[in-house]
Amino acid sequence: MYKIVFVLALLSGSIVGKAGDSISIQYGKHGELCYNIKTGTFNVYNAHRLVFSDISAVVRANGTTLSSMDYAIRSYHTVAIEDHTGKGVKHIFILQSKGRPKMTQVFYTYPGREYFLTAVSVSGGRLESNYMSPFDGAFSSLTGDTRTLFIPFDNDTFISYDAKPLNTGLTNVSAEAGVVYDNETRKGWVVGSVEHTVWKTGVRTGGDNKVKAWGGYTDAAVNRDNIPHGSIRGRELRSPLIFVGCFDDWRDGLETYGRANRIQEPPYIFNWTKPTPVGWNSWGVLQDHITFDKVTKVTDFFADSLPGFRVGKTAFIDLDAFWDFMPGSDINGNYSTLKAFVDHCQARGLQPGVYWAPFADFGYKGGGNNKAEGSDFTVKELWTKVGDGYHDIDGGRSLDPTHPGTRARIAYVCGKLKAIGFKMIKIDFLGHGAAESTGFYDSSVRTGMEAYRKGMEYLVDQLGGQMLVYAAISPSLATGRYVHSRRIACDAFKSINDTRYTLNAVTYGWWLTNVYNFVDADHVVLASQSEGENRARMLSSVITGTFFTGDDFSTHGPWSQHAIDWYQNPELLRIVANGKAFEPVEGNTGNGPSSLFVRKIDGALYLAVFNYGQAPATFTIDAARIGLATGRSYTGVELLQGGRQGSTGSVAIAPAASTTITLPAADAALYKITL
Repeated sequence: MYKIVFVLALLSGSIVGKAGDSISIQYGKHGELCYNIKTGTFNVYNAHRLVFSDISAVVRANGTTLSSMDYAIRSYHTVAIEDHTGKGVKHIFILQSKGRPKMTQVFYTYPGREYFLTAVSVSGGRLESNYMSPFDGAFSSLTGDTRTLFIPFDNDTFISYDAKPLNTGLTNVSAEAGVVYDNETRKGWVVGSVEHTVWKTGVRTGGDNKVKAWGGYTDAAVNRDNIPHGSIRGRELRSPLIFVGCFDDWRDGLETYGRANRIQEPPYIFNWTKPTPVGWNSWGVLQDHITFDKVTKVTDFFADSLPGFRVGKTAFIDLDAFWDFMPGSDINGNYSTLKAFVDHCQARGLQPGVYWAPFADFGYKGGGNNKAEGSDFTVKELWTKVGDGYHDIDGGRSLDPTHPGTRARIAYVCGKLKAIGFKMIKIDFLGHGAAESTGFYDSSVRTGMEAYRKGMEYLVDQLGGQMLVYAAISPSLATGRYVHSRRIACDAFKSINDTRYTLNAVTYGWWLTNVYNFVDADHVVLASQSEGENRARMLSSVITGTFFTGDDFSTHGPWSQHAIDWYQNPELLRIVANGKAFEPVEGNTGNGPSSLFVRKIDGALYLAVFNYGQAPATFTIDAARIGLATGRSYTGVELLQGGRQGSTGSVAIAPAASTTITLPAADAALYKITL
């Protein structure tokens, strides 16, 4: 027997109604969620078309699987709310049954938001869980070129995004978010977590038309963990908050999802209001051959030969790993060389940057008996414990972010770097701080993401608002609260294959531009590659949103003249000043990149075109597909001619899909189209 309690409400523009056993909740312009209070499942419609069906909530608590379908009594009420997202309505379904913990399903709707948020919680007695799913059911098939997108948890091990054809038999498990769309019409949906301080979230989609999003996802190949997700404990347990939205363009959906993440988890770090950062990083070429003489000559090159390579009034000169190999760079003793570098940068009108990995020990093979900087603990006492071993990846061993020795080390090193005068810090291997553990020093911390939050908040506190904070290898979404800029992929250097790899991440991860102040394509290295490869690598950085170079400018070579000729181009710097990543034109390239990217800036549409192949290629430009209005013609002016053979300098773009652009092998072009 079912006891049904319901409330009809009209609150903040959200219409709630009841028809039979179904309670209808409207969201956005065309969205409707219909909850069957008899079965404990719900359907989601968009413009009256069924998108998701028979969605339930599933929780594993104290070894028992609990489903919203299994409860005998369900009640419903609403509460008007005002939170980070705005004014809205919280829809609350309370589920009760003898011998089971109480289950609560909540849905948040907001006028003008084309999505809803949902979570599930259980309460009563002492509970423990490492699996909580507020969204488990089926989705309706799409027609056309249907794709399910694999989204990596981080940017480590040269992992790639993958827009997989949604075929029968395929199962795709993506980190934090799942996306299914038809690349031809671009219609699709996004389901993903907007909270990352407790749970690692997985989203499963498959050719069987099943979908689920759950907190408690671990996979050594994706989020690096070799043990199950940590279990949370308490009298009330709550899942991650899940975003659900249906969109006419999957790209709009992902950009909306990115913004929703920044709304739900506002930055813990101070907001960067200064211009887009540009500059140089030593890892591009110098790497472990870094010397004081070389970095001061690089600084002089930027001051004397690249005075126009600025957004705002300065650029950053950033020392990457192995800066501590320079004599006079010991923060435990003589750091006169570091201070001299900082003073030289500032005297030349440039800002000094530095590098550090706060949660990784790269000397662990030596036994770890050395003292951790700034503490009386040995380094091995700080290692994150995983069963009878430790968490090792990338040649480094994870340090427990909650250990007092780790925290003392962070305070000590950050204090020294601030005192020396650095204005930027590149922090790396942050994923080491998110590893699941069989036991953290702080016993109240139960999951890797809880440890990551503790560690990153402490790190930001110790940096004290003095520096631009840039993340390299790091969790993609969970890092958004703590840094200003994040590298969008793994290391990339100079070849067309580097460009191809980086732009895979821009093709399917450009929307992270809404999670961070900036996303970055890593250092641009020109070296002695072909002019076309140089042009493509440079453009890959420009369209990602910032511009950091990496050549050895302490010595002269072809890269020096290209930098002088290209990096001071005011048209390119105008795009960089905008600071936002371009979006892809196509999303059907599997684990490769799109060839076309667009972004509207100040009354112009910029179109970037890449040829990743080893032979000339011709690209057809569909005016409507790239975002131009139909019914009129446009002219695109090419901005990167720079000696590229065959360039006419402009191209006419007709309303129909008849315009073609031909590029030489391993090359790129950038067109400015006045709207």
